[in-house]
Amino acid sequence: MAEEEEEKEYRWETGYEKTWEAIKEDNGLLEPSVADIILNAKRKRQLERKQGARLGMMRHLYIILDASESMSNQDLKPTRFLCSLKLLGDFIEEFFYQNPISQLGIIVTRNKRAEKISDLAGNSKKHIKELQSLHQTMVTGEPSLQNSLELALKSLRLLPSHASKEILIIVGALTTCDPGDINDTIQNMKSDGIRCSVIGLAAELYICKRMANFTGGEHSVALDDKHYKEQLSSHIDPPPAATRLDAALVKMGFPHHALHSTATDTSMTVCMCHAESSDESVKLMSTTGYLCPQCLSKHCELPVECKACGLTLVSAPHLARSYHYLFPVATFQEIASESNHSSCFGCQKILTEKDKKIYICEKCNQPFCLDCEIFIHESLHTCPGCATNPETYKKSVDKS
Repeated sequence: MAEEEEEKEYRWETGYEKTWEAIKEDNGLLEPSVADIILNAKRKRQLERKQGARLGMMRHLYIILDASESMSNQDLKPTRFLCSLKLLGDFIEEFFYQNPISQLGIIVTRNKRAEKISDLAGNSKKHIKELQSLHQTMVTGEPSLQNSLELALKSLRLLPSHASKEILIIVGALTTCDPGDINDTIQNMKSDGIRCSVIGLAAELYICKRMANFTGGEHSVALDDKHYKEQLSSHIDPPPAATRLDAALVKMGFPHHALHSTATDTSMTVCMCHAESSDESVKLMSTTGYLCPQCLSKHCELPVECKACGLTLVSAPHLARSYHYLFPVATFQEIASESNHSSCFGCQKILTEKDKKIYICEKCNQPFCLDCEIFIHESLHTCPGCATNPETYKKSVDKS
């Protein structure tokens, strides 16, 4: 009963919101008021996402894609399935750009079964190639959420406790055919610390919403392709649950690149990435590659987990790109706009009375407009005022 009371009420069970009262006429135009509402909503969502997302550098995410007959529906053009493949390709590229030392895997469910398309790996090209091969796949039958979750659990439960374990389900069907009680699987996910989120393409399902709430995930329903893309993008940043992970030292290797000019590394060998591949065309002999500092086995791309000794191999830029998750930019102080016509330090726009709020960095005391504040926290991850100030920059370097 306690769990049911904690669940949020449905929209039709609560009072309606008079959102039109926030819109005010400005010289006969509604655009400024609407733009202000949108920007404030972006800032609120951005602040909610940033809270507690400090330790989400190493994520392990399984994407479960529905390939049942319901995915042939054309409410998303050209079909739900093809639209999902296209958006997932963009999602995977952005996911690995923002989380370069994380890993991702893909599972497809149809005909009451689950099939693993790609294992957990940090190579975005491999996952995108597997997605492209699904374009000719025939969508048929019913999905099985339980079989898909159990297949993902076999890999995720073997990961160490400090790893962020997540599952993202994209489902278009309104039914699921499971061999047993899916509530037991949901309980196992919660016990193993696995966060499960769901994006529905048809309607909200009770079991999906309960599963997301019980494991600390998110549940949403896509209204159109644009909203669908926004829902996927919300899973690029680490979830707040990542702060509850155990702190632990992770052993990593920084391999050096074997060049043709290096006398000791000129042996013609097949890299460990493609040695076990069934496709003979990818087993190319080469003298270049990244040598593991622990066992000297060769790999063609980074980041990767060494096939021989299991050491995580990364490069310095990969860690630098994940730096902002460890030390995020502090929230700027929001104050009312003054009439001294000061300029935004980021875009140099003159801040007038029309800019109702300005944002001050508490370290360098530089003012920023709302657009620059959102850009700094969501994309740049560095305060320009602090970066150009020698004193604040030296303090941030000493802290790291």
